[in-house]
Amino acid sequence: MNPDDKLQSLNLTLPPAPKPLGVYKPFLIVDHFAYVSGHGTVQEDGSLIIGKVGEDMDENEAKLAARQVGLAILSTLKANLGSLNRIKRVVKVLGMVNATPHFEKHPFVINGCSELFAEVFGEENGIGVRSAIGMGSLPDNIPVEIEAMFELNPE
Repeated sequence: MNPDDKLQSLNLTLPPAPKPLGVYKPFLIVDHFAYVSGHGTVQEDGSLIIGKVGEDMDENEAKLAARQVGLAILSTLKANLGSLNRIKRVVKVLGMVNATPHFEKHPFVINGCSELFAEVFGEENGIGVRSAIGMGSLPDNIPVEIEAMFELNPE
């Protein structure tokens, strides 16, 4: 099953592709790679999930927030490429978690996005290299920000 069909079969609804909140491009193709800038927790209605992990939400709520970031990334990919079928594989994911100093489950949180990508693109192509790190704060007090890099299928 191709990624567009898989997304539909999972009954996932993509939020609106986020607009840049600064001087940067949310999406850029270089050679046969698509780079996606850091995305936040944009929901279907355009609002953001807000809060610090370990204070305002637990790791399970934060994992769901990371999944929502993954949906926002998929929305940007689909808006710019026309189809998720243009993605050959996930290359790299960098996940940043807005957490209290004693929170230690950053990888668990970012699994919310990684598991989504594995569902949509398959285990072989949906899992790339990854970093999951903690931050003292993130823009608008969102709990998770994620950037990613994808290899494109030849046209």
